[in-house]
Amino acid sequence: MKDTKRLVTYAVLIALTTVMTMVIQIPTPTAYGYLNLGDMVVFMAAFVYGRKAGFIVGGIGSALADLLLGWAVYAPITLVVKGMEGFVTGFLLETAWGIKRSHLPPFIGAAVMVGGYYLAEIFLYGHNVALVNIPGNGMQGIFGAAPAIALWRVIKNRISTD
Repeated sequence: MKDTKRLVTYAVLIALTTVMTMVIQIPTPTAYGYLNLGDMVVFMAAFVYGRKAGFIVGGIGSALADLLLGWAVYAPITLVVKGMEGFVTGFLLETAWGIKRSHLPPFIGAAVMVGGYYLAEIFLYGHNVALVNIPGNGMQGIFGAAPAIALWRVIKNRISTD
């Protein structure tokens, strides 16, 4: 992909991640957080464009949503955690087994996200609150991975990444 096209593609996906994170918010029954479709866009970026796009789109798009929603304390954490979620998903999809089992990498990426937020929240709020947030973060991962996998199965033979 040419540099200008890549830049524009990433910018659109970052904006879409931010919007999908902000527009639909379903509160989780845990201490903090909400379900949104931003992760779906992150996973789709990883499916279509690989680990670099997954990292950039996941990190910047999700952190921007945190800033715009007033969760600034989470923005640097989200930059790393959601970036790693997209990177791990893309990395696993780029391996031979990832192509054959494209349903697994998004869930593994989501597990990385859950673990990353758990570690960060230990420092922010203490172990008990971090522990309570694991189910909500897990639900968020599933909420993003499941529709991304379904969408990927529909479009994977119809798209070009050139």
